[in-house]
This record gives sequence, C-alpha cells and structure tokens, in this order.
Amino acid sequence: MDRTDRIAEEIKKELSSMLQNGIKDPRVTGLISITKVTVTKDLKYCKVFVSIFSEDKASVLSGIKSGAGFMRKELSTRIKIRTIPELQFVLDDSMEYGAHIDEVLRKL
Repeated sequence: MDRTDRIAEEIKKELSSMLQNGIKDPRVTGLISITKVTVTKDLKYCKVFVSIFSEDKASVLSGIKSGAGFMRKELSTRIKIRTIPELQFVLDDSMEYGAHIDEVLRKL
C-alpha cells in the first residue's frame, strides 16, 4: 500500500465521520455512505464517491458539494499532511447498477 492509498483511506474515514455527525445543511439528509476515495499522486485532488439513499439525490449531493470547503478545512485539522487535496464529490451509482444486473440475471 503506497502513500496515496493510506491518505485516501484516512480521508475516507474522516469524511465518513463528518457526514455521520452531520453537516449543518438541511439538504444533507438520508443515509450517506462514502464508497471509495481516490487521491492523485501529487495530492492536489481527491475524488470522493458517495452513495446516497434518499429521495432527492441531486439535492443531497449539491448540499455535500457546497460543504466541501468546510470539510477540507476540517480535514486540515484532523490529518497531518502538508496540503489537503481539493475535494470532488461524485455520485456512486454502483449499488443501483448491481441491483439492476442482478434483476436482469434473475429474469433469465
């Protein structure tokens, strides 16, 4: 496991903690899970894949994206690295895709 993988795991753990303890945005509701975090080699960007179980996924995702600056600042106090990567949140629909494939296989 190289350095970027270790940093990605640490970011995933801390962001999960932040999302469970609640961000003070009324749009961020429902069950939110971070499925994967990737960090570029130069540690400038961090792509966070988020799985959202809510009626209005787009609204929840926009609430999370609007809190990205706060979460980045909070990460700087929790993780001791020189530069905190810029957070990019992406909706992860692999769970729905897996359920769809499972349904197609059942029909066969």
